Amino acid sequence: MTHTADLWDNPLGTDGFEFVEYATHRPAVCCPNEACHARGRTGQGHICIPSHTEQRFICQECGRTFSAITGTIVSRLPTSAERVVLVVTLLAHGCPCPAMVAACRLDERTVATWGARSGRQGQAVQEYLVEQSRDLGQRQADEIGVTKQGDIVWMALAMRVTMRLWLGGAVREPWDMPVIRRLSERVRRCAARRPLLFCTDGLCAYIRAMCETLRESVQTGQGGRPRLCPWRNVLIAPVVKRSERRRVVETDRRIVDGPPAHVETLRRRSQGDGVSNTASSERLNATCRERLAVLTRRGRALAHQTLPLHEGMSLMGTVSHFCPPHESLSRTRVTTPAMAAGITEHCWTMQELLSFHVPPPRWIPPTQRGRPSQALQRLVERWCA
Repeated sequence: MTHTADLWDNPLGTDGFEFVEYATHRPAVCCPNEACHARGRTGQGHICIPSHTEQRFICQECGRTFSAITGTIVSRLPTSAERVVLVVTLLAHGCPCPAMVAACRLDERTVATWGARSGRQGQAVQEYLVEQSRDLGQRQADEIGVTKQGDIVWMALAMRVTMRLWLGGAVREPWDMPVIRRLSERVRRCAARRPLLFCTDGLCAYIRAMCETLRESVQTGQGGRPRLCPWRNVLIAPVVKRSERRRVVETDRRIVDGPPAHVETLRRRSQGDGVSNTASSERLNATCRERLAVLTRRGRALAHQTLPLHEGMSLMGTVSHFCPPHESLSRTRVTTPAMAAGITEHCWTMQELLSFHVPPPRWIPPTQRGRPSQALQRLVERWCA
């Protein structure tokens, strides 16, 4: 058997699916078995390769074998990987499903299945690479109303203005506090405890959700529930617009929390000259309406369920900040939002995005009363040191 370090110089997946090394994050080759104590662990010498031809791995801890494409969207699919990547690329750039059914001679349920798999893959990559503690500077948020049969579904999005980085989104049928709180929790996973400026529209739920989410528990050493203290230097500056006949006639820029001098400093640091606005989030809304058919105004495509809309949003958002370059970031070289944020050092292709292995969560020793057994102590020493 050969260890993975000897093979992973120029690996090629089965069925033409190529796996390449990333400059910042290498593909994680780890055991996918949820019952294995070594799941999520790499570089421990427990993953070996019994067959170079079939590109299969074996975990010496649990004895399970798995292929190089396990965990990707082409796993256990009879169709070639090139065709799946082609269809998903068209889906991510707004091609309607009936056109792909007619051009590629596929069943619409097959296209929907591939879209759901790619959406879950995009969400996993988003949570693993993007949702990390960073200095966001200025963050903008906005919402989109999606027409549904007999109802309206609301989709809220948030982005980092400096890097044009999509931070996450939330989809929910009734427009109420939970969808904004869910969006705020995703932003909290991406934010470090640094000065932070929020620019939103006039919806009051944003202010309340930010105040309730951006808090830390303070241990006082006394009994009872710990006290929750809000983050310092969190500035909120909503932009309220008044429209008449579908045109903006008045804009009211307010400061809910924070001194005006600090708000102006963070705004200039993130977007340069100008005034407080939500232009970046509205531009992201335009990209969503371009690449998701259910968001097209006065169109015939309706959102039948909320889950496909969330999967399409995850695929579109992940592709937008990993694959295509943004001219607003740099006019001299090709730069994506992920490159500007330091997540990667090159533009990803759709094949790289869909083949990225997101490692499963690592094994955590069970909590039990009394002294742990010697076997459990050896496991903890081996995999939790």
